[in-house]
Amino acid sequence: MTASTIENRNDLISYLNAALALEHATIPPYLTAYYSIRSTTNSDAAHIIRVAVVEEMLHLTLVANVMNAIGGKPDLIRPGFVPSYPAYLPDGEQDFTVDLRPFSPEAVETFCKIERPGRAPSADSRLAKTPDGGTGHLVVSPTTQGMRFYSIGEFYEEIIEGLEKVAADDPGLFRGDPASQVGPEYFYSGGGETIIVSDLESAQRTLHFISAQGEGLDSGIYDADGELAHYYRFRQLQLGRYYQLGDEPDAPSGPALSISWGDVYNVKVSARLADFPPGSELARVVRDFNADYGALLALLTKAFNGRPSLMQDAVCAMFRLRDGFNRLVCNPLPGSDGLHAAPTFEIPAAVGSEPQTSPGVGAKSQAVTR
Repeated sequence: MTASTIENRNDLISYLNAALALEHATIPPYLTAYYSIRSTTNSDAAHIIRVAVVEEMLHLTLVANVMNAIGGKPDLIRPGFVPSYPAYLPDGEQDFTVDLRPFSPEAVETFCKIERPGRAPSADSRLAKTPDGGTGHLVVSPTTQGMRFYSIGEFYEEIIEGLEKVAADDPGLFRGDPASQVGPEYFYSGGGETIIVSDLESAQRTLHFISAQGEGLDSGIYDADGELAHYYRFRQLQLGRYYQLGDEPDAPSGPALSISWGDVYNVKVSARLADFPPGSELARVVRDFNADYGALLALLTKAFNGRPSLMQDAVCAMFRLRDGFNRLVCNPLPGSDGLHAAPTFEIPAAVGSEPQTSPGVGAKSQAVTR
């Protein structure tokens, strides 16, 4: 049997930091696809993507709760936390990169790759050393160089077992301040409530929930609450139908989805600041957006470090970014052969203030509308 890669509290914190980065790294690609959809079109797809974004925010919060419970300090503004797109995900997949691209078959294919389920053939093969460029094991260990996991679900399973191992040796493992927990009174999504983490049982339950809701590793198509796992929600967009209870994984039998791939703003894939004409209005808007997104991450960091009431403001602020998205995606990007502009998510080095109202972020926007 492969030896554990988690030996102590510091190892656990390293894994949880990787999990925070992973859960966040999906949000910019999902938001880019979501806001590229033209208003009043593709309502089925827009709903599926929007729910996934909110649930990734829930996962981010749940990982932060586990980290806080063992005395860690979640930090979403540390250098390198936000990937430079196109990018490999922070968990180690090397057979695909994630781009910021408009809603399209290619975007949905990437979303399915991000969320794909996969259990190792045996417990012994959950973790294996693979040569550089090797395939088959998807997730990298943050503590053991060259060691890769079979899937994201197995990555979380390693954390769950690591928690049990370290807790047995360290009775004071769960030493975090309970006031730092983000409880259900501060954040609720249709996909579930936050979980207060105070001991081994609640920590393991929390991580099982994240894994099941994302890829359905243990629960199949549906998670323990009867909700479709993210992977199968995105598969509906590929297969053109909704799942119903009793369906096989690749054979949904529910109502047809209405999808119009052409009703999108064809934004430049993984645009960078260097693509924007210097001194232009679009360049100013994209810089404002990126600064506001960085400030949003700073607000989340405060919420995860003793000010949980700020979580409600952070969720609203995320969807207020709609106005900045719209000011970009509705406009062609000069020199890009008719492609449209989009946020680049290149976060300024100095962040730390809460999001401010600016031409890129409309203060009166509603969090529940597109």
